[in-house]
Amino acid sequence: QDAIDRKEKRSETFKTAVHGLETDTPALKTEELGRRAPQWVRDNLVTMCMRCKEPFNAITRRRHHCRACGYVVCARCSDYKAELQYDGNRLNRVCQECFIFLTGHTVLEDREGKHKGILEKEAAEVSSRSLLCSSLQLLDKSGKGGTRGWFVIPQDDPLVLYIYAAPQDVRAHTSIPLLGYQVKDLPQSDSRHLFQLVQSRQVYTFVADTEELKQRWMRAMARSAAGITHPQEEEEEDAD
Repeated sequence: QDAIDRKEKRSETFKTAVHGLETDTPALKTEELGRRAPQWVRDNLVTMCMRCKEPFNAITRRRHHCRACGYVVCARCSDYKAELQYDGNRLNRVCQECFIFLTGHTVLEDREGKHKGILEKEAAEVSSRSLLCSSLQLLDKSGKGGTRGWFVIPQDDPLVLYIYAAPQDVRAHTSIPLLGYQVKDLPQSDSRHLFQLVQSRQVYTFVADTEELKQRWMRAMARSAAGITHPQEEEEEDAD
């Protein structure tokens, strides 16, 4: 299992995280919903419903696929049926958004227009226009255990690090404002590539999969911590 996990980490790139890019099949356009079979988002790329953002668990909130858009959704959000042209106009399980689009019916539980909180940024969307994104591990205070997740510094919010449990999640589980932090390099330990964010008594310790990835994250975090939001600002500062 360790060998499998290492192989998956080495081979996983952002393309495997973006909907529709697991293969060469492009994501469906809105007008194609119901007319063409979607490319399903893989279960292991999400930890929460891609519609209501509620976390999945093995008992009360299981994963289902919308047969129109391919999103991974919970039972409540996929409790709708619509005729799909690509399946001979037979009724199929679809999510609420696709049900409204395909049938023209409205539903009582319409969450559209709800104001999005700071963490409600879709991982795939943010990653596609990020300064840097990849899988990292954030260690706990003991330094022995930790949580692996998908880490992103968005272009439109370059002073904040967003942490997702999985690269297709539609909501980050936490964020770290980077301004004012110091980036500290740590010696390699047990083949682990370690570095830290330090500010006063607050310390975050990260593990990258490779030394090259570690150095990229250290540079990106150092720029954000210094308030540098564009590469040209860094060049001007170096010239001064």
